[in-house]
Amino acid sequence: MTSVTLDPAPFSLSFQDRIVVLGSCFADELGGRLATAGFDVLCNPFGTLYNPVSIGNAVARLRSGVPFGPEDVVEMGANAEKQCSFWHHTSFARDTAEAFLDHANQALAEASAFWKDANRVIITLGTAWAFRFNETGETVANCLKRPAAEFTRYRLTVAQTAAILQGLLQRNPDKQFLFTVSPIRHLADGARGNQLSKSTLLLATEGHPYFPAYEIMMDELRDYRWWAEDMVHPTKQAAAYLCDRFLEWTLPAQERDLYESRMKEWRRSQHRPLYSE
Repeated sequence: MTSVTLDPAPFSLSFQDRIVVLGSCFADELGGRLATAGFDVLCNPFGTLYNPVSIGNAVARLRSGVPFGPEDVVEMGANAEKQCSFWHHTSFARDTAEAFLDHANQALAEASAFWKDANRVIITLGTAWAFRFNETGETVANCLKRPAAEFTRYRLTVAQTAAILQGLLQRNPDKQFLFTVSPIRHLADGARGNQLSKSTLLLATEGHPYFPAYEIMMDELRDYRWWAEDMVHPTKQAAAYLCDRFLEWTLPAQERDLYESRMKEWRRSQHRPLYSE
């Protein structure tokens, strides 16, 4: 194992903080771990997000709290017979436009209220590749299984990505941001395409508070036993290792015993006896 040395954490996470976690699948893993340990956390209120444009749009919507309307509803493709929007992950899809809007706007109202009082924001960038809906020119968070011909795929530049991240900091001076790059590889464009995408994100985060999740996965956990069968996603054990490294890095010493006791209590609650009386 080649150990990745961590610089001192730019700030700590406390059980007194209100934490927002946004971004790719690693954001879901980290947000889930924080919630399990009893942190006050909001995780991906629009569902999993991958590209920096969609993450920036999500933050802007959380700040404004403007409800979604009928003009935002999009019918999913592939005969799904579901309604969703280009802002959301397909987990938000519902059978009717009314049901989708009710669900999406309730989630938005709760998330927007949480955002106003949040003081820590963790963002996991998944890929520099994004899809633009040709009819409107908007960059979408999810293509919703609609025909590929309706979209144009493009890769953000370092300058474009850096501008989005800088904008987040400038427009939200009351919050402290920390960035990571997702340890999940996106191999649709091959190994080189994945590296170009990840390199774009890594360069764009330079100079900002940063946790090296991608680097730890590539170096410390490069053995294939840490990778799932698809050789793209980390195993559950690898995801847990990354979360543990993150919390060791950010959690103040005086709160580690509380964290450990809460995780031990959670693990005990998950235990099921082999035999019932």
